[in-house]
Amino acid sequence: MQPRTIDLRVASFADLDTRTFHDLLRLRIDVFVVEQECPYPELDGRDVEPGTRHLWLAEDGTPVAYLRILADPDGVERIGRVVVAPAARGGGHAGRLMTEALAVVGHRPCVLEAQSHLVGFYARYGFTVSGPEYVEDGIPHTPMRREPAS
Repeated sequence: MQPRTIDLRVASFADLDTRTFHDLLRLRIDVFVVEQECPYPELDGRDVEPGTRHLWLAEDGTPVAYLRILADPDGVERIGRVVVAPAARGGGHAGRLMTEALAVVGHRPCVLEAQSHLVGFYARYGFTVSGPEYVEDGIPHTPMRREPAS
């Protein structure tokens, strides 16, 4: 049996082909809307912003993990929509994406809104809690921030 090849990809919206964007949205919707039972407006308009970068891991062309980096107006980078397909969980994919995302972010401050049960995961990447826990769409979240290395 040949080992699986998982390719890392990074693109702006302008560089995404229609099929890839469809597949990335399907992964996000399958997990966040269907699995987590959170009907919310997944298409928030931020995917198409010029400063947004989409990062994903693809196995045989099919996305198995994804996140996006948004360029907020205040100069802070925002990581969001971190997702791994159910069948691909436990393979270190989220960690691989976070490592790459932080390389893309570079020396800029970065924030994210962690599902609270994942605070420890994000702490391994230098994020610290930056505000009180809150509930969004029935799921506890915790704001986190990572300052650039000095």
